[in-house]
Amino acid sequence: MISKMLRRVLDVLSPRSCAMCGQRLPMATETLCINCNRALPRTDYVSEPYENELARHFWGKFKVEKAAAWFFYHPSTPSAEMIVDFKYRHQPLLAQELGYIAATEFNDYGFFEGIDMIVPVPLTKRRRRERGYNQTLEIARGVSRLTGIEIADNVLQRTKFTVSQTHKNIHEKAQNVKGAFSLINPKKVAGRHVLLIDDVVTSGATLSECGIELAKAGNVSISIMTLGYTKS
Repeated sequence: MISKMLRRVLDVLSPRSCAMCGQRLPMATETLCINCNRALPRTDYVSEPYENELARHFWGKFKVEKAAAWFFYHPSTPSAEMIVDFKYRHQPLLAQELGYIAATEFNDYGFFEGIDMIVPVPLTKRRRRERGYNQTLEIARGVSRLTGIEIADNVLQRTKFTVSQTHKNIHEKAQNVKGAFSLINPKKVAGRHVLLIDDVVTSGATLSECGIELAKAGNVSISIMTLGYTKS
């Protein structure tokens, strides 16, 4: 009762808005309004996590157990702007909330069963200092809040500062992140089932490099979760 009353007061003093359309949210609604939630271009990959277009990105590079992205990423659309907001407009809490909502949906399919640990794709110290946070870690925190799965952000280290992947072709993207990551705590993940989390995947080059490094720990199962996926 107190919580509901407090929410009503806060909504009056500081109204919440939908992360996609910007319209004021009803009291019982979090982050996305009903219409935007329905309109989100979901991939539905979570219903077939062992074999889908995202999973096929990594075949022949490292063994992937499960892979799913929440929605299709199309630049300059309202859903894509949510990614831009938390990535470049200093909204880390939005990344957490979207991670939580996506995890809630994925959990209905049993996606997290058997997963021992969450590993977010790391940023370089320079990029993290500029941004003030790692948006992928914030997504992982949202997932962990729902699932209770441990986050291990001290397993991979980004050792190479790379320029934006946005305007590069597939070959250039692969070269841009080649050798950009190193495994610094192999004992932490050896023999475990790891969920590797990123915000958006296009070519899969970044996640491939991370997966290859994680596999060096030995006897590691790797699954992948992202919010957005740019369909080829």
